[in-house]
Amino acid sequence: MRRRASWATLLLVKRAHVLGLFGLVLTACSATPPANWAKGGAILDLPRARWVRGDVIVDIVPDGQILVNGEPYFTLDRGGRIADLDGEPVALLEADGRVSGADDTPLGMVGWMNSALPEQTTAWLSIQPSGQVVRYDDEGEAVVYGVWMGCNASPRTHQACTYVTHVLAQKLRTEEPRSGVSFGIGIGVGVPLR
Repeated sequence: MRRRASWATLLLVKRAHVLGLFGLVLTACSATPPANWAKGGAILDLPRARWVRGDVIVDIVPDGQILVNGEPYFTLDRGGRIADLDGEPVALLEADGRVSGADDTPLGMVGWMNSALPEQTTAWLSIQPSGQVVRYDDEGEAVVYGVWMGCNASPRTHQACTYVTHVLAQKLRTEEPRSGVSFGIGIGVGVPLR
């Protein structure tokens, strides 16, 4: 009887070790949040704002929800953190304007009116005081990229809109097929991203 109890205990301990190692491997494979994720980054004011781009509407709601065509897509908080719907980090806007993604991947720079892609020194997006969004193509030509309404309450609300535009447009840019065909979610009819 004593011997059976020790075999049962040994099997339980062995099973716990295997499960623990499996959990450790899964954790090691997941992306890590940006270094300052817990502390937060730039202080933003969250407006009730709307970006209209063709048949796509992006809303920022004061509670931090980012909606695309009325459906929740991301969350944004006053500390510059954008997370997906599962709460996983997407981007962090640092106080100095740097944007970092998971595993501290550089995602560019965002000011209150302009944003630049990683390793670029010139703006690729700009939001004018009128709310008009301008995207600069590879040759530097300005292309109208929709319009924001509700972003002009303060520089912090304007920066929140610029940040959301930068992250969403960059995400769409990387998902776009390279054939020159327009991408369905939010780019507009016949306007390919480069």
